[in-house]
Amino acid sequence: MNLESPKVTVEKSAEYLFNALSDVKNYEKLMPENIAKFEVLGDDIFNFGLKGMPEIKLRLKEGNPHSKVNLAAASDKLPFTLTANLESVSEASTSVQLQFEGDFNPMMAMMIKGPISKFIETLAQNMNKL
Repeated sequence: MNLESPKVTVEKSAEYLFNALSDVKNYEKLMPENIAKFEVLGDDIFNFGLKGMPEIKLRLKEGNPHSKVNLAAASDKLPFTLTANLESVSEASTSVQLQFEGDFNPMMAMMIKGPISKFIETLAQNMNKL
């Protein structure tokens, strides 16, 4: 299952956003209002839970400086990646699009498509809070 957020333009440089998204502590600022839990577990891993959904651990994976930040589920039960694609518009402006890729059975995909779409859209909309 592949989902993409709408592209948003943030009044920050690609370098600034790359560095901010490479620090797992900053993801708390991006979370939706209905977050039930957020916990940093290490330099490259955090745990979060939304009301009505199971808790998810995300681990920071390799990225491409100033253009891509990759996160992956820390559990094999729900294998997915979340990638932030950064595209410099100007020195002080960057276009950001989040891409979610997961390997789910059709029933699971049908159940989570709506909530995940809304979740990544909210993360993208909150990029200006970094």
